[in-house]
This record gives sequence, structure tokens and C-alpha cells, in this order.
Amino acid sequence: MIATEPPAPARMPAIDRRTLLKGGLLGLGAAGVPVAAQGRAIGFTHGVASGEPGPTRVLLWTRFVGAQDTPLEFEVSESLDFVRQVAGGTVSASAENDWCVKAFAEGLEPGRWYYYRFTAPDGSHSDIGRTKTLPVGATEKFRMATFSCSNIGFGWFNAYAHAAADGGFDCALHLGDYFYEYGPGTYPSSEQAQPGRILFPASETVSLADYRLRFATYRADADLRRLHQLYPMISGWDDHESTNDSWEGGAQNHQPDSEGEWSVRKAAAIKAYREWMPVSDEPWAAYEVGDLATLFRLETRLTARAEQFSFGDILSGKTSAEDAMAALIAFREGDYRDGSRELLGMRQQAWLSDGLKRSAGAGKPWQVLVQQVLMGNLATAPSLADGLPGDLPDYIRQRILAGAMASRAELPLNMDAWDGYPAARDRVFKAALEANANLVSLAGDTHNAWAFDLDHAGEKVGVEFGVQSVTSPGLESYASHIASDRLERETVAHNRQLRWMDGSRRGYMAVELTPGSASCEFRFLSSVREKGAGVGATKRVTTLAGSRMLDLG
Repeated sequence: MIATEPPAPARMPAIDRRTLLKGGLLGLGAAGVPVAAQGRAIGFTHGVASGEPGPTRVLLWTRFVGAQDTPLEFEVSESLDFVRQVAGGTVSASAENDWCVKAFAEGLEPGRWYYYRFTAPDGSHSDIGRTKTLPVGATEKFRMATFSCSNIGFGWFNAYAHAAADGGFDCALHLGDYFYEYGPGTYPSSEQAQPGRILFPASETVSLADYRLRFATYRADADLRRLHQLYPMISGWDDHESTNDSWEGGAQNHQPDSEGEWSVRKAAAIKAYREWMPVSDEPWAAYEVGDLATLFRLETRLTARAEQFSFGDILSGKTSAEDAMAALIAFREGDYRDGSRELLGMRQQAWLSDGLKRSAGAGKPWQVLVQQVLMGNLATAPSLADGLPGDLPDYIRQRILAGAMASRAELPLNMDAWDGYPAARDRVFKAALEANANLVSLAGDTHNAWAFDLDHAGEKVGVEFGVQSVTSPGLESYASHIASDRLERETVAHNRQLRWMDGSRRGYMAVELTPGSASCEFRFLSSVREKGAGVGATKRVTTLAGSRMLDLG
């Protein structure tokens, strides 16, 4: 325990389904409508959190289930005893927002740690949280604990626990897939599911009540609760906060015939996210880290993303290898190059272009994209399709063979990443070059760890650190017939921009910015199946200011 951290939250009581449905800790009625249990107040239920840090303010969050709308006082202090309040105010907890409350604490000093808490009319207090404002002026170092892809069913959130115990970060970043929408037995399967990780609702999340209950289930995890208690978090959704492979007008895992209008489901997912997370209602935002960096939190899913291309659609009806290759080449020279396809959209692209110019023009060494999916070029190494074992499941065989064929046609592996939107990526890279920016992309989504040099038309643009998952399985889950060292070696050799990868381990990234360098320490857990397992290995990758390329050490 670090000397200045607040006390640990009280142990969460056991939660069963009957308690959930009667209101209990979560304040949900049998129909999924927020109510107070049996007409009485429940009180503070899910700890505290903070986010949206700025130089003079931070957004504070808590949840208080009451019998009716309930005013809460919040106070901010430089000391745990709250003898001197430096900021405060009043917010109201109501059923309309699932009893979640958010408020900005204003008038704070830059680059300072603060403690905060909420107080109910009966005098009861929330947990004490710790948060920090962003610095102004000369800044020698800024450290960020960076996470993605935390599926509660696959194991314990040991990555959150390790980062919380580290104590040396200025903030946490969550790059998306904070939770997963699937019902029990889907992903993970019943055989894969970690004992003791109970999932509510016992179905896929579709309605507003479903999304709220899924958030409540995840936020009851003690390690996630502790992480939120200790650091301000900058976070943005990826697809699973709504549903798999979502885009502006739909999703792979949304069936209108049985699940209703996509616009209704999307709105429910967004509302629940903004209720339960310490985030503003802005879809994208910038954070100024003194004279050191600008962090750009991007939205790449629900605002403007065009529908993903599908290799299945491209190859449909092709009965020979020759026909399949011809179809892939025709696609590569045609639809794949469509310049109108968007990932950010015109408004966000213009905002980002202007922000890059301002940040680089002000002399800040780093322009950091806090976003969801890989920007680096990534294709399957065709050699990985050689010698596939005869007992390999057919769906895995087809996935590997399709990836190898796409690679031979000079097409990428993942059409859901920036690779599937080459014109949109070109617009970002051109904007970075025109601004003379030093781009650092932080990405999640893939469940594996990556380090890329990024370039555009032969010019260096910057680097990318892709974070491994907190718990979700990666390449090792379907390429188990290939030794990890071979998979990594041949994948790196085949992809020009890719400098390093890890294809088998879970964990998080410790990203550090200084005036002279940006570094990433990939921290790999020894296990996610054993609660409390620590970091068993690390890999440090660095880029020097102005170099726009990686030093693997």
C-alpha cells in the first residue's frame, strides 16, 4: 500500500440473483426498471471513480440507490481527513440515471493529487477516492496504465490489481471492451468460463436494463473498483460495450428481427456507458499534459464508422482457388480503396487535424491517440498455413487459409481495424505529417501485444503500442497448433511495419512520456485463472522524440 492512497473499499457482500432482481445492491426491479428495494434506500453501492482530468477540474462519480431522488454532497480535499475542503458541490442521484451521479470538481490546482468523497443526507459516506489533475507548463514525466478487453468470464482482473498496487501512475486509460455483451456460455463457453465469475443478466445485453445490469456486475469486481478509486481514468468504448463489430448503422452481433431497431440498442448502450463511467457526454476529447503531450481520445465505432468489409462476402460462391484470388484482387483494386469510407467522420477528422497542428505548433513532443483498434498494417504470414494438422477444427482451418489467401492478395488480416479503412487512415497520417506531429497510437481490441513503426507513402509518421487484453484470449486460443515463438517470428517477418509482438499472454501496458522519449512496458501476467497472480514477465519498447520509430532495446 502506498503511503498516500485512500483505504481499501469495504469488502463487497455476496450477490445472488434474487438480491439483484429485488433491487438489492443494484437497485433493479424484476422488470429491469431501477427501483429502491422495498421502498427504502440502499445507499452507496459501487464505490467511486474519477475521469476527464484537466488542469483545474476532474469529473467525479458514485452510485447511491435511494427510495427517491436523493441529493448528495461531494467534497474534495488535499488530505484524507478532509479538514480543509478545496472544492465541493451537490448532485442528485435518481432512477432516471440508474442512481449514478457525475459532477465536475472545479477550481483545483494543476498537477496535484486530491481526495474526494460523497455524503448522503443521513451522513453516510462513499468510499474515499484519489484523483489527480493534469499538469501545466514544464512536465518531466507522465505515466499511464493502459488496458483493453476485460471479459469477466475468462478470469480474474489481475491486471487492474497490479496497476492499482503499483501506485506510480498519473492516470489510467481504458481503450475499450470494458465489458462484453454476450450471455453466459457464449464467450467464454461454459467449459472455458472461470468458476466464481457470475454474469448478469443471464442473457445477451440488448435493452437499457441489460446494459445497466452488466455494468453493475463488472463494477462489483473489487480489483476494478480499486483501480477506479485510485486513478482518474480516460476511457472510450470499442464494440463490445454495444455489441460485436458494431458500426454506425448496425453490428455483426445485432439481429433486427429478434433484437429490435439498432438505433434503440445503440442509444441504450451509450446511455448506460455514460451513466456508469466517469466520462463526459462528448464523443471525443483532448487532454493537455503540460508542455509534454496532447492526448486525443477518439471515437471509432458508433459515430461515423462505415460497415466492415467481409472476406466471407467477397469469396461467396467462389468454388476454385483461382476464382477466389481473382475476387480478392478485384476487391483490392476497387471497393477497398473507396475514399469515401469513414472511421472518424468529417467532424472528428477536422477536430483531430486542428488539434495535431496546435499541439505540435506549441512545441509539445508527443501527440498521442487514445483509441481502440490497430493502425499498423497486419497480414497473416502465408507460411503459417503450411502443414496444418489433420485434426484441426474446420473453422480454424478456414480462418487461417482465408487469412493466408488474403495476404497473398496483398490484403490485411483484420477488416475491423484501421486496415479495413485505408483511406480514413491515410487522412489521419497526412494530417499528422502536415502538422509535423510525433504520433503515438495506443490501441487495443486484438487481445495481443504489438509494437509498430507507422509510415505513410515512405514517410515516418510515428509508432503504435497495441495492448494485450486484461483477460480475453488471443491468438493462442485458435492457433494452438503453432508454437508461439514461430507464430510471432513469422508474423513479424512478414509485416514490414510490425517490429515486435506477443501472441499468447494477458496483462496491460505501462506507458511513460518524457520530453526525450515515449516508452511502453508490456506487463504480462503469470495467470488470469488464479486470482491475485502477478506479473511474470515484461518487455520494454521505446521511441525517441523526433525519431518516429521504435527502439526495441
